[in-house]
Amino acid sequence: MAEENLNEKDEEKTQNEQAAENTADTSTEAGPSTSSGTTDGAGTADDAGAQKELTPEEKIAALEKEVADLKNQALYKAAENDNWRKRMMQQKDEAVAYANASLLGDLLDSLDNFDRTLDAAKDAKDAKSIADGIKMINKSLVKLLEDKYGLVSYGKEGDEFNPEEHEAIGRVEDEKAKKETLAQVYLKGYKLKDKVIRHAKVMVKVPKA
Repeated sequence: MAEENLNEKDEEKTQNEQAAENTADTSTEAGPSTSSGTTDGAGTADDAGAQKELTPEEKIAALEKEVADLKNQALYKAAENDNWRKRMMQQKDEAVAYANASLLGDLLDSLDNFDRTLDAAKDAKDAKSIADGIKMINKSLVKLLEDKYGLVSYGKEGDEFNPEEHEAIGRVEDEKAKKETLAQVYLKGYKLKDKVIRHAKVMVKVPKA
């Protein structure tokens, strides 16, 4: 009975050892297979890289497309700049054309006052009332131009002659004159702030030689 038990244990041990050997053999066989699979994968990647390489014709086509795109962008920029230049010129023309709109609008009140004065003069029996009305209009207009627009009149008898501000129409000698002065003012001069926009037309008194 004891001998049978020993035989059964030896047989079981032998079976276990054989199973272990079979497992080891299977792992060894699977190793090369896995390595072979990796090698095949790398080969596939190389093949894909080779397929992505462009032919000379494809490279030329790609460069031609890039050149065409750049040309279109340049044309678009040129057209955009041209449109901007035209807008600027239009705005400049409009600014010049309507630069005096504010001034003319302010002058309308004075024109209306002149119209009223002319209508009143038809039935007026006193010339002085007409003259007073004109003086009021003149005073109001001068104040508007001076206060709002910086227009300044100049030139009166006795002022020293200045060729940069006065235009001499004639000269007259005077024994009492020590320097050139204005003997008579025919037209007053005007400045816009500090810039002369009309020279005063004057007769100049000069020292007698």
